[in-house]
Amino acid sequence: MNKSIIRLAAGAVALVSLPPALAHEDHAPGLEEIVVYGRAEQMIGVAQSASEGVVGFDDIQLAPLLRVGELVEAVPGMVATQHSGTGKANQYFLRGFNLDHGTDFSAHAEGVPLNLRTHGHGQGYLDLNFMIPELVATTRYQKGPYDAQAGDFSSAGRVDFRFYDRLDESRAELAVGKFGYYRSLLAGSADLGESALLGAIDVTRYDGPWNLEENLRQDKLHLSYLNTVGSAEAKFTLQGYRSRWDATDQIPLRAVRAGLIDEFGFIHPNLGGETERLAVTGAANFGSWQLNAYAMAYDFTLFSNFTYLLDDPVQGDAFEQRDDRRVYGVRALGDTTRTLANRPLMLRWGADARLDDIREVGLYRTTARQRFDTVRQDAVTERSVGAFAEAEWALTERLRAAAGLRVDYFDWDVDARQAVNSGSGDDRLLSPKLRLAYRFTDGIEGYLNYGRGMHSNDVRGTTISIDPASGDPVDPVDALVASEGAEVGLRFERDKRFNATLVAFWLTLDSELVFVGDAGGTEPNDGSERLGVEATAFWQINDWLAINAAYTYTDAEFRNMPSDVNHIPGAIDSNISVGLNAAWNNGLSASLRLRHLGEAALTEDDSVRADSSTVVNVGTAYRRGRVEWRLDVFNALDSDDYDIAYFYASRLPGEATGGVEDVHFHPLEPRNVRASVTWHW
Repeated sequence: MNKSIIRLAAGAVALVSLPPALAHEDHAPGLEEIVVYGRAEQMIGVAQSASEGVVGFDDIQLAPLLRVGELVEAVPGMVATQHSGTGKANQYFLRGFNLDHGTDFSAHAEGVPLNLRTHGHGQGYLDLNFMIPELVATTRYQKGPYDAQAGDFSSAGRVDFRFYDRLDESRAELAVGKFGYYRSLLAGSADLGESALLGAIDVTRYDGPWNLEENLRQDKLHLSYLNTVGSAEAKFTLQGYRSRWDATDQIPLRAVRAGLIDEFGFIHPNLGGETERLAVTGAANFGSWQLNAYAMAYDFTLFSNFTYLLDDPVQGDAFEQRDDRRVYGVRALGDTTRTLANRPLMLRWGADARLDDIREVGLYRTTARQRFDTVRQDAVTERSVGAFAEAEWALTERLRAAAGLRVDYFDWDVDARQAVNSGSGDDRLLSPKLRLAYRFTDGIEGYLNYGRGMHSNDVRGTTISIDPASGDPVDPVDALVASEGAEVGLRFERDKRFNATLVAFWLTLDSELVFVGDAGGTEPNDGSERLGVEATAFWQINDWLAINAAYTYTDAEFRNMPSDVNHIPGAIDSNISVGLNAAWNNGLSASLRLRHLGEAALTEDDSVRADSSTVVNVGTAYRRGRVEWRLDVFNALDSDDYDIAYFYASRLPGEATGGVEDVHFHPLEPRNVRASVTWHW
């Protein structure tokens, strides 16, 4: 990131954090502080399904957060793990999907899509590390492909993060912790008549518990300007992010059992990467319609070695993945209310367009982070246009029905280093959506949802003819893969203190064909089917204590495969999450979060399985006047379970040609304590 931009941003943050903000006395000594939970929002009569909801600032801020990517765990049943360095995108799990880095789960920040297509490391790559958690005001989520707005990567679910336009208080925070953790945060806002300026800088350093220090260096900035003219609002946002890290990837279980390394050891010493991201966003809200536009410059480099000496016993199997792109896009949304047969009729529509100008997306063989061979190097231009329309009609006081249609069109040009793999193409997909909602009583509503969705594949896989690594002929894949899903659900709301949902869902994908960036080729998989149930609950027991919980069970299988080889590797069969939040009027607060992941097949025949994993995080904070102290303990029970596990062949020094098939795992980080002090004004 350009250092002058960081310096300019630092000045802007200091400016908006100057004493005029002292007029905010919301948390002066002796004033009662009220905690507002977004999970308590009553949604009967407005929700589209039982599996959608909203999580607010207090829900997010009270819980300990080890990694920024865990922001998605506010979504009930969603899990974010890590198998590499902190600077890399998380590994996500939801509803029986091992989502890799985001293939069937989409995220947006104030309407701007965050998943990256035709990415150098993984399709739909979703890196949330650029976000500053204290600026996230709300998290809205939906599961399944039932919303007409749900486009690429949204089959399992989608989430939209909203940032604050202004802050009640400015803050300066310093945090320290085990394993070389340091963080400083400066954030504030100022009202300028009808406008508001907000700025924040976040600087984080972390070595981690690994024998090979992570040397994480993360720098972030966030600037926004909101201008109000009459009933219209315009907001402009600048976000900058730079991250560098060394990585300890997953390690072979046999190496630990033989005493070659311990569970925090490493096989290859030259892994890691760096990411730079600079994004500018403009948004206008005119009440009945909204307009968003965005531009982003993105640069990514990752060094990995999963198989060690399997393919090249002399120089090793290390490789570099590159992604250098510019992304531009625009989105428009509108709605209006009419009447049909004297009953309300809500009409919604929208369109979006996106251009990914990928200047370099490549795979290179390396030794000590130096390239010695090019496996694949491409320039890609990928364009898409999507549009949707839907109508929701209140047939009676209790019954609502909705129908919608979404159309997506993609086209692309691939300029490959090997001319035979170059080409162009286009594809389109229609996705109908249907919904019914019936309010049985004032506190119970039922839902029936159906929809088709999709995810796009890496478009290099659509033009490929020859495997760039082996030279063997390769069959191309489809660019757009359709999904189809349905769910039936119930929502119960006793009052603002208690709500619960119960859902049964079904989801199929026509194919889980993806382009595998690690190998530079395509890996065909059969279509898949997932059946599951999900239950969530929120209960504010009294004025100071609240609990939220979620349980999901999923049966995930490949379709059209014999029952003894139809298991989907990495598809976790169940997960449980429980959160306890307490906040007293004397300035003391506490939080506990438990996350349990069930077992998962690691092979199609289920002969190798990953064990379940449980982790507990706790935190407490105390605020006196303008000063707040906080202590967080991650993995409080010091569990040595795996954060993630895979099964494949690798070769260590001295092992036979062909390597050894083995479990490769990344452990949970051991007990980790972090403390912070924050000055509010």
